[in-house]
Amino acid sequence: MLGCQPRAQTKLRRRRRKQLCPFRYDTARDGLSFRAIAPVFLRSNTVITMKPTLIFALLGIFAFAGTASAQRQFEWRPGIDEAVRLDPANYHTGKTYTAGGGIQVDIESQQPVTIFLTGEGEWNHALQYPETMGSLRMLCLHEHVVKTRYVCNLPAEPLTLVIRDDRGSHESAAFAGLGEVLKREPIATSTPVGNAVGNAVGLGLGLAKIMKTESSSAPRRFVSPNDVHIQYFLWTCISNCFPPEFRWIEQAKEKYELTEFLKVYGGYAPDRDGEVISIKIKAPMPMLIAVVPSSVANQLHGKPEMLEPALEKNSCQQRGVQSQTFQCTFNLADGPQSLIVAPEDVGKVKHKKVEIEFFASKCVEHCELPPANPNASADKVNP
Repeated sequence: MLGCQPRAQTKLRRRRRKQLCPFRYDTARDGLSFRAIAPVFLRSNTVITMKPTLIFALLGIFAFAGTASAQRQFEWRPGIDEAVRLDPANYHTGKTYTAGGGIQVDIESQQPVTIFLTGEGEWNHALQYPETMGSLRMLCLHEHVVKTRYVCNLPAEPLTLVIRDDRGSHESAAFAGLGEVLKREPIATSTPVGNAVGNAVGLGLGLAKIMKTESSSAPRRFVSPNDVHIQYFLWTCISNCFPPEFRWIEQAKEKYELTEFLKVYGGYAPDRDGEVISIKIKAPMPMLIAVVPSSVANQLHGKPEMLEPALEKNSCQQRGVQSQTFQCTFNLADGPQSLIVAPEDVGKVKHKKVEIEFFASKCVEHCELPPANPNASADKVNP
């Protein structure tokens, strides 16, 4: 490689000098003495960023990119199963949902029923004062059904599912009492879906008088029973439910007075393949900064001639930088690594402060992924 001549006059020679000597340096790579200033083009595992604040924000996202191939998968799974018996114009108090999102409920009855959601507070008030039933809000109203898959996207407020037997009019009987839960099978998973509530929700003085059978040992007699089966569903994670969590862990952080001596920061080793590190330097003069195997770094003070050969095969390095943030990736097989920092020109050392920050993205939670569910469907989406 030819050296660049600072006194080139022609356009062609100026163009060549610009191509051969980027970053405004006018000395070629060949023939450099130990620690001389020379830029090295970026290798495959090094990324430079000129705005440290932005890169750390972005790396907060990149640290989780490794879990993209193992995304969490969700499905509707059967939850609480209820069997309810209603007389004409009876109501049944279903589940109360508090977290918003979507719901799915299968409802099948012998006689037509009306299904709706209303505010939890409004419903409890109506149970105490039955004359207010006619003024209830009715969200996601489904009228006169005997078999349906009831779905609704919920606003962010507590809502109670209500089922009313359609036999009997609102004019003749504003409130004819509550039905009776004959069976309630508990949910098979510990993950909550709303609050499991039955016909005892929000009992007030008015409702207590209506539900006299609540304290009676004698079975309730129904005039014209309408048996209703209610199957609640749970939107639940079925695969990769606990993805790994990564955080930036400080490996080294120091502000020191610059000298001609090489600084070595050891003690770092990657925990996984593709582990990202981030290094930031702020110095008063051009610096060499690199991450090399610790076995090499430990010998550099006694054998400085080993530095240049080691850097020739090293892809995590920057040369001639003063203010820079860059990132590299390492694999588990790379073993222990050390950060080395030194002035490029030891003959012109400025005795001012150098700032070094060295962070690694480490897994801190759920680092061992559970086995994938072979029966899971990757086509499911959150409703």
